[in-house]
Amino acid sequence: MKLGFPSSEIDIKNPEKATRARKSVIHFQLLFKKSREKLVTKLPSSNSRRKSEYQISPIGRALGIKSTRPKKASQNTVLDAAYAISTRIDHKKIEALSKQTDLTPRQVERWWRIRRAQDKPSTLVKFCENSWRCLYYTYSFIFGLIVLWDKPWFWDIKSCWYGYPHQSISNDIWWYYMISMAFYWSLTASQFFDVKRKDFWQMFVHHIVTLLLMSLSWICNLHRVGSLVLVVHDCADIFLEAAKLTKYAKYQKLCDTIFAFFTVIWIITRLGFYPRIIYSSSVEAPRILPMFPAYYIFNSLLIALLALHIVWTYLILQIAYNAIQQGEMAGDIRSSDSEISDSSESSKNSKNGNGNSPKRSPKKKPAVKEK
Repeated sequence: MKLGFPSSEIDIKNPEKATRARKSVIHFQLLFKKSREKLVTKLPSSNSRRKSEYQISPIGRALGIKSTRPKKASQNTVLDAAYAISTRIDHKKIEALSKQTDLTPRQVERWWRIRRAQDKPSTLVKFCENSWRCLYYTYSFIFGLIVLWDKPWFWDIKSCWYGYPHQSISNDIWWYYMISMAFYWSLTASQFFDVKRKDFWQMFVHHIVTLLLMSLSWICNLHRVGSLVLVVHDCADIFLEAAKLTKYAKYQKLCDTIFAFFTVIWIITRLGFYPRIIYSSSVEAPRILPMFPAYYIFNSLLIALLALHIVWTYLILQIAYNAIQQGEMAGDIRSSDSEISDSSESSKNSKNGNGNSPKRSPKKKPAVKEK
């Protein structure tokens, strides 16, 4: 007898042994899931998230943001074990789970949708997280300006290469580097435990490239150009996080205005100032000092970061174009797929409520949307 199971297949001739084997596998999977949840709660990111909720949540509630949570999925051992293995689902998996649980495929699909929505943070939690990120980016940008204001390479990029490698590191540059590196390490670690967004791998590559750039620039004493890259990147992120905050608080006009500022500043800093730094490291630096192997790695990482900026610029312009067409910003580049679909559906419903009757579409069989 061949017993089908989402994670494995067990070939057992005795039905009783097959049942016991399946129960043991399910029990092991539930234990693994509980241990993983305990590990997540012990992480610093989870503790800091709770602290941020306690400190920022009163502001969010005062703005009318509710901490509503979706209803919990009914207890089902087989479905819980399958969900613990993977949150993705397809038609074959639905059919297999339907046979094992005596539920219809539609009921399995509905349970899976409710269970997936259960893991998503509420709007108030997202407001708290974005508030802390907005505060950090604001602090980091202001601190970076204060640190670099009297530095010669802040006004003349060629000064990054004069006297290399005999360039001393001041205390303010040391703190600027250490705080920034700690922040990006926390973002990289917490990304695996937060809600998986549509640009998960782009952000993961971005964090890894940023950490490699900072580490390599620190080891090779290229902290001058590294500090310029940091201050250029922190500027636009302030307005992105602020636009999200106003979006959660339902101040749509203010959100659109801030997002317009963000788009302009993003293009100026990421596609204007940042390529100027790459030009200096690629063209001006070889004229001033002899090249070394680590330089080529460092410069390649700078170019890779620019490629990510070009991709994100396309997404930002796409959102800006849709916002102009719809009259409001319907999502952001860091939103999960469900957030964008929900916001777009709500905007469509609001348009239909203004007197435009929606077109009737032929009924179709329910399909499973895979994120």
